[in-house]
Amino acid sequence: MTSWPRVTARHVAARAGVSPGTVSKALSGKGAVHPDTRDRILTAARELGFRSNRGPVGHEPVRARTVGLVIREPFARRTAPVVTGAIEALAERDIALLLCDGRGDAIREQYFVESLLRRGVDGILVAGGSRGSFSRSPLQGRLDVPVVYVMAASTDPRDLSVVPDNRGGAEQAVAHLVATGRRRLACIFGPRREEAAQVKTAATVEVLAASGLELAAEPLYGHWDEQWGRQAAMQLVHSQTPFDGLVCGNDLIARGATGALHELGLSVPEDVGVIGFDNWDVMVEGNRPRLSSIDLSLPEVGRTAATRMAAEIDQFSGEGGVVTVECLLVPRESTAVPRRGTARVTPLVEATRPASRAGG
Repeated sequence: MTSWPRVTARHVAARAGVSPGTVSKALSGKGAVHPDTRDRILTAARELGFRSNRGPVGHEPVRARTVGLVIREPFARRTAPVVTGAIEALAERDIALLLCDGRGDAIREQYFVESLLRRGVDGILVAGGSRGSFSRSPLQGRLDVPVVYVMAASTDPRDLSVVPDNRGGAEQAVAHLVATGRRRLACIFGPRREEAAQVKTAATVEVLAASGLELAAEPLYGHWDEQWGRQAAMQLVHSQTPFDGLVCGNDLIARGATGALHELGLSVPEDVGVIGFDNWDVMVEGNRPRLSSIDLSLPEVGRTAATRMAAEIDQFSGEGGVVTVECLLVPRESTAVPRRGTARVTPLVEATRPASRAGG
């Protein structure tokens, strides 16, 4: 369901015969507007039933603007950077933030949305969706303030969403391994049914195809944890499938895979280049060697969402769609180009002949 009201500043502008910018200045009191023009705008707004960002037209109380932020996973690792980015962008515009804990419960989330509306917030940011999904269902009911979805895009194309470019990030990861000379890539992701695994798999296959390559083995699907990374890497090695690059769905998987490769006598990055996803500092810096990873630019996601929200508060545009924020490749030692003569792709299979250490 769309989250925009029927009557916008553009409608008021058309009725009054002025520009939307003039409407914004007249209703906010910021900027010079001829008294006759202001009266005409106020009359048009009242006739159309337009509700300004400060309440019904002609009854605007003087108060600070406020935005509500409803988070589905308040204690998740990815939440804090997004919130920090949003707070910074809103503070620069003198907009206060009310934070609500949805706890992954759609009913609780809807309750907070209704509570925020009763408090007269000027807009609502909704962050997060279902685990492993890059999309989510839109809020229900009529909403008289702008709503921006963050991290997980609304399934309604009329809604405005701001998300990391997860697909582009996966493409960067694969292209990086190919650029460092790897030609036989394998990949380890989370559950096959989850959108996150599907998107990253498709990106991996397409980038390889564009380089005239294909996966060295079928993608391995399991869990988004370190134990699965370890188990999957051992499975790959014991299958005697030659591979020299490993694309991992997140940094936990990459850390587990790197540890398993070391246990089997293989060197990272000389034998296998390993790259993760998320750029979680505890994982990437604590690993040996330090992990290359894709940074989701989460503070920038929060800033972009808040900036778009501020623009909508100043003037309803009614524009929807998905805004993607570019992910960043952060190369480290785990994908360093092997020194000439040190790569040992052929012995990799030889090292796996004994099956006594299978599993994990």
